[in-house]
Amino acid sequence: MTDTTPAAAMETIMPAPADDDEAGRPLHGEAAWRQLLNGAGLRPTRQRLALSEVLFGSGGRHLTADMIYRELVAAGEAISRGTVYNTLHEFSRAGLVRQIGACRDKSFFDSNPSTHHHFFVDGEDRLLDIEDDLAFARFPEIPEGYELAGIDAIVHLRRRPD
Repeated sequence: MTDTTPAAAMETIMPAPADDDEAGRPLHGEAAWRQLLNGAGLRPTRQRLALSEVLFGSGGRHLTADMIYRELVAAGEAISRGTVYNTLHEFSRAGLVRQIGACRDKSFFDSNPSTHHHFFVDGEDRLLDIEDDLAFARFPEIPEGYELAGIDAIVHLRRRPD
């Protein structure tokens, strides 16, 4: 019988780089968020600072734009859904967050932009980091004229019935 567990696979694919140890850790306070935005070439507007607090104030989070919008409105922030979406896409282009299409109708924004993979819990709309390296025993042939740009693996889970 062949062992097909990830630990037994022949090649580890895209492990998180060693210098990403700080990625996903909480950033506390407006000064830290301003520095983050300035470092990414983004002006620290009120809306960007509000989104920074939600995304980066608690460490590695996986949120949809609607989750962020609801959190901001509940906190009394006057902001539109469109501003939330536009700001998230700016953050993504600047490398501050990773956009992850976990299912057909939802994109999550991961406040840890380092290379790592995810579990998606079907029916609960939750995205969880996979802490271990992910490995494949066999990898598909890359078509001529192309090169590997990255791998974003999402392993779908569902709760077992009791």
